[in-house]
Amino acid sequence: MMRLDALIFGGGIAGLWTLDHLLRLGYRCVLLEAEALGAGQTIGSQGIIHSGVKYTLGGKIPGTASVIAEMPQVWCDCLAGRREPDLSPTRMRGEACHLWTTRSLMSFLGLQGARVGMVSRPRKVKPADRPAILAACRSVHRVEEPVLSPPSLVETLARRLTASLLKFDGDSLSIDHGVVRVAAGGDPLTFEPRSLIFCAGAGNERLREMAGLPPGAMQRRPLHMVLVRRKHLARFNGHCIDGMRTRVTVTWDETAGGETVWQIGGQIAEDGVGMDEASLIAHARKELHAVLPGLTLDGLAWSTYRVDRAEQRSGSGQRPEDVSVLREGGVITAWPTKLVLAPRLAERVAAELSAPAGLPPVTIPESWPRPTVALPPWEERDRPWFTDPLERPA
Repeated sequence: MMRLDALIFGGGIAGLWTLDHLLRLGYRCVLLEAEALGAGQTIGSQGIIHSGVKYTLGGKIPGTASVIAEMPQVWCDCLAGRREPDLSPTRMRGEACHLWTTRSLMSFLGLQGARVGMVSRPRKVKPADRPAILAACRSVHRVEEPVLSPPSLVETLARRLTASLLKFDGDSLSIDHGVVRVAAGGDPLTFEPRSLIFCAGAGNERLREMAGLPPGAMQRRPLHMVLVRRKHLARFNGHCIDGMRTRVTVTWDETAGGETVWQIGGQIAEDGVGMDEASLIAHARKELHAVLPGLTLDGLAWSTYRVDRAEQRSGSGQRPEDVSVLREGGVITAWPTKLVLAPRLAERVAAELSAPAGLPPVTIPESWPRPTVALPPWEERDRPWFTDPLERPA
């Protein structure tokens, strides 16, 4: 039996950052992952280190914007290697995002609201300095919101934490009065942690049930994201502002085949929840034509993917304004709400723990499998791509 200060479930950004933080504080910890590191929300995210600007489009500063406003500096220090965890090997998609408006009055007014009272205020970009793809847009601003590659981020953290990461067979899990039993490849392991920490996103629902905790603590807010790829596609990150919403959010990455791929979210991903793949692709073509008149749609390959944002249940069903950390006896359930809030979540979790117990070092059998990093959506082998969105796969 392996005695631990804490046993963490879930190898997304919440679990990995929390594990790193607790190890640096001297806790004896192990993280268990049943699938692949980052699978689901983390790998499917767009990697934007939000400053809170998108939440101020009405000119008000809600709680979410205030909480997020302090986070970019934390991330920038980590990405520069000035602060732990050292994330300097992480590949960046860009140092900032562009905000742009369409020709509508509501679009312009929304951008004015985003300029009020934030740490990272948008700065107007002169026409001569705009990315070519935004040349025809009404108003273009730049906001200091770095964009990173989520797969690279997960890989960077995983390399730091390899000795404390274990892959297990999800069907083998049992939780009995705080004692956890798992297996992988036929080898059983038993853990006796002082605290259980659930950081498994949507998986927290099942974990809570297995631990005998009350149901109904979690909500899911689904998204239906769009992917487009092409050899010569602009490497571009930004938000199209339309009134009090981000009509379209675009981030880029590079495929294994050397093409540029865009992840497209924002309101388009909210609206797409009720659409099938073909309908959403048709809708996305119209939206991109409307908000990026400088973009040529010829030769694009299209696909979509669905992802649930798992969070603590709120009374309204809307996004919680902060991280969520529930302590129930020896079990902590944690949701970061946004990727950018992972450092804050780790600190909140640590605050719920008693001091390290001075346990002996953790010795993991070398034969025990370690989890690999999940593939990003555009690299999934069975993903269909459509060159004509209504007809044939690419």
